[in-house]
Amino acid sequence: MAMESVAIFFTGALLLGGLYWFVCVLGPAEQKGKRATDLSGGSITADKVQDKYRQYWSFFRRPSEIETKDRVPDFVDTFYNLVTDIYEWGWGQSFHFSPSVPGKSHRDATRLHEEMAADLILAKPGHRVLDVGCGVGGPMRAIASHSGAKIVGITINEYQVNRAEAHNKKAGLDGQCEVVCGNFLEMPFPAESFDGAYSIEATCHAPRLQDVYSEIFRVLKPGAFYVSYEWVTTDKYRPEDPAHVEVIQGIERGDALPGLRGQSNIAATAQKVGFEVVEERDLAQPPAGPWWTRLKMGRVAYWRNHILVTILAALGIAPKGTVDVHEMLFKTAGYLTRGGETGIFTPMHMILCRKPNLPVVAQDPSSN
Repeated sequence: MAMESVAIFFTGALLLGGLYWFVCVLGPAEQKGKRATDLSGGSITADKVQDKYRQYWSFFRRPSEIETKDRVPDFVDTFYNLVTDIYEWGWGQSFHFSPSVPGKSHRDATRLHEEMAADLILAKPGHRVLDVGCGVGGPMRAIASHSGAKIVGITINEYQVNRAEAHNKKAGLDGQCEVVCGNFLEMPFPAESFDGAYSIEATCHAPRLQDVYSEIFRVLKPGAFYVSYEWVTTDKYRPEDPAHVEVIQGIERGDALPGLRGQSNIAATAQKVGFEVVEERDLAQPPAGPWWTRLKMGRVAYWRNHILVTILAALGIAPKGTVDVHEMLFKTAGYLTRGGETGIFTPMHMILCRKPNLPVVAQDPSSN
């Protein structure tokens, strides 16, 4: 009996130790990020997460056919309530891609990609710079540290505001970084109040790109620069090819996009609102390394995480709908990978614009 008791004890200890390692060691994305046991539905109460997920999925299952585009901001807010903790747990504090760089970690490549945006808009100490769609503020903190500028970020999601403010304080940058909850289609800032602006894979959520570009143009000072890394379809995309359509629609519905734009439309849209286009290129093109390798390398981690999320949801630690959201994001990662491998999609079509010093009369609006 004594030997059996000892065996049971050590078996139990081994299981508990394994569970601790699985949740607490493998769980965090990074030391300053989320733990698996902290996954939530953002501002959505736990009992409503699954219902909100079903409403979201119903709305975005055919993004290119969405008619009630005035409702898109609300559903984008819902999306980020659903995914913010999962993103931060599994991805870190910067919710975007970057070209892979030989000899550099994903974290280092991400930081270099963000610092490039700061350099392109000539951000420097004394400048007040706008982060359009700041998320939980990973890029904001990198750019503030790199440039010395004061960064003001705007996000539609209140939960992300709270997360960003907590991270800013922990990083000692709360005096240099400010976060505002608001819709970037109707920003609560005075005209000509920023010395520069950037958006990193954020304006793809706008039903009409021209509307958000117009707002950015309005709040910039004359002569100021704006850079955006846009999600777009490339000239390799064929809308008559069912396989291409499946990939693009998979990306759209899994990332709360009302419809991806073609790369040839971006500069024309910027010019319509009055911007001068200084430079435009796809940062995913060689010699840049494939941005989707991070997704492919994460497939094993996904299955580990999915098992963990399923267990936590079954135990009532994570909200009931978290498993559905996690599965949706995994499927979306597959579509993103296929989009990158086929070359029909890029998440980093860079456009650098300048607001002229002289008044410009914007062209007639059109849908973009």
